[in-house]
Amino acid sequence: MKAMILAAGRGERMMPLTEHCPKPLLKVRGRPLIVWHILNLVKAGITDIVINHAWLGDMIENTLGDGSQFGARLQYSPEASALETAGGIAQALPLLGDAPFVALAADIYCPHFNFSQCLNTLEDNDMWGNPHPHDKRDIAWLYMTANPPHHPQGDFAINLMGLSNQGEPRCTFTGIGVYRPEMFASITPGESAKLVTLFHHYAGRNQLGGEMIACAWTDVGTPQRLAELNAPLSTLKK
Repeated sequence: MKAMILAAGRGERMMPLTEHCPKPLLKVRGRPLIVWHILNLVKAGITDIVINHAWLGDMIENTLGDGSQFGARLQYSPEASALETAGGIAQALPLLGDAPFVALAADIYCPHFNFSQCLNTLEDNDMWGNPHPHDKRDIAWLYMTANPPHHPQGDFAINLMGLSNQGEPRCTFTGIGVYRPEMFASITPGESAKLVTLFHHYAGRNQLGGEMIACAWTDVGTPQRLAELNAPLSTLKK
């Protein structure tokens, strides 16, 4: 399995920290966010990793190189301007191949997520069996978490059929998902498009699977959340 790390965003909410440093290179506990992800993927045996970038992308490439220092093989998908999440993946499909792949947002902190569970998740959770109807199998599998304070409404409801646009209780997408390449067939390379649009479409067709994660997760979306992650352990609330 290959992986893609989405690292093209400018990080407007992180300004002024991201004015001269791309958000994926901001450090949590002494290590750039994106390096946490690379090491965690390699630990699960996922070593072929594609990284897209736009804002200050040269800094990302110069810092990470070819990935050999981490035991990975890195390839880059540069964008003249950020193509959003789905657009970035569609642009990088030639590097990702024809098999399902895992993609994750660079601006999350989830160091204990076990990426080995992604390796065969679409096949393992296929409720239609093999062979199965192409229009029934899940097009993607999303990893979800409890709604954080800054996103109390959540993204989807989760039930026996997968993820739904309606219903309760709701949960929040972690930014980690496994995708079939055909999910992005409607997007022209170079076109800007958001994953959430595809999610709602396939959730409406009962083709969006998902499960809750059991480990801690943070959306490192503001300077305050970054500072909280980097606070000395002795100052954290018990």
